[in-house]
Formats: sequence, C-alpha cells, structure tokens
Amino acid sequence: MKPANVYVDLDGNQIALDTLDAEERRLVARLRRSARTHPDWFAFGTYYLQTVAEFYDRRGVSRKAAVRSAIFRIAQDLSSRLGIAAGLVRKGDYRDELEALIREHFPSRRAFCQATGLSEDMLSHVLAGRKDFALDTLTEALAKIGYGLRILPTPELKRTG
Repeated sequence: MKPANVYVDLDGNQIALDTLDAEERRLVARLRRSARTHPDWFAFGTYYLQTVAEFYDRRGVSRKAAVRSAIFRIAQDLSSRLGIAAGLVRKGDYRDELEALIREHFPSRRAFCQATGLSEDMLSHVLAGRKDFALDTLTEALAKIGYGLRILPTPELKRTG
C-alpha cells in the first residue's frame, strides 16, 4: 500500500508529495481535480501546460527546470491516463523500452540485431506490434548485450498478499 503523500505514476514511479510546499500541493490537487472532472484529453493538455508554466513563471523558474519538476511529471502522467482512458494513446510497454534501448545505444536496428542474434524481420514485426518475442528469446538476446528483464508491479491494479 502506498503512503498518502506519494503519487504513483503509470510506470510505478513514486513521486514524493511531502517535498512540495503548500502552494505546489494545492496546484497538484487542482490538476488532479481537473483531470477527474474534465476528462477531455486535449483540453486537459492545454490546461496543464498553461497552468504549470504560469505557476513556475511567477516563481522565476526556467522552463527547462519546470519540465523536470514533480508537478510537471504528475500533470503529464494525469494527461497520459486521460489519453489512455479515451483510447487515443496506448500505455507504453516493452516495445517502447526496446526501441529506446536501440535508439540510445546502437547506430541502427541492424547493429542491435547483430549484437543480440535477433532477426531484423522479427524485430520489425515486434516493434510494429504484430508479433511478440518469446520470453526466453528476449531474455537470452538482452543478456548478450548486458541487459535483462524484470517484473514490476502495475500501479493501477490492487494486489493482495
């Protein structure tokens, strides 16, 4: 069970709310209330971007620093939840992480496939969402490049035990 002073995002990351000052906590409460009572994804996106920008502008915080703030990350997460609920976007999965790994650490998909032993054709199908890697295949391929899989709790599900 998560503490009341923690926001848990879609990826299970915890954002401490007790480090926020009173005005920041009020802004988080307004953002949450707006997402709950006005669930239009596009309208909420416009609202949170403008509201958070104005909040940090008044404090003299740069946009670069503002987008790294806990409040901005919470607002983005609320927006993601609305987009998913509306069927306009999908929740990220292992494909997104795999694609980021390739983009950040390999010059091309071909180089990734050569390093892991995976077929380029299969990788293309997997990244397009048409197929899935077998768990043992992906585990062995990732081990060749120093990566592994792990099981994480999903924050939107209640667990017992």
